[in-house]
Amino acid sequence: MEIQCSDLAASAAFYEAVLPAIGGARIMEFDVAIGYGIPPMPCFWIGEHRTGQGFRETHIAFTAPNRAAVDAFFEAARVAGAEVLHPDGNNVEAVCHSPE
Repeated sequence: MEIQCSDLAASAAFYEAVLPAIGGARIMEFDVAIGYGIPPMPCFWIGEHRTGQGFRETHIAFTAPNRAAVDAFFEAARVAGAEVLHPDGNNVEAVCHSPE
């Protein structure tokens, strides 16, 4: 999956702040796109805004291994200046449906 971003550097900074809380990392990079995931292969990409006009909100829910990781993800987003909205306004969260 790839989402388009109006500011690739700002979006990369956001994901690099929050994804380590759930085991994610930057894995691959090209001129116009960056791939994230749990090594060795990326499963989530961000890229420069190339098609369409305007912004369409996306909801992205990353799987977290436990509730502590969900809390760490949220705290990293808060420290990065987001209330779990990435720089383009997408609703981003970490989810764990396991009991405590």
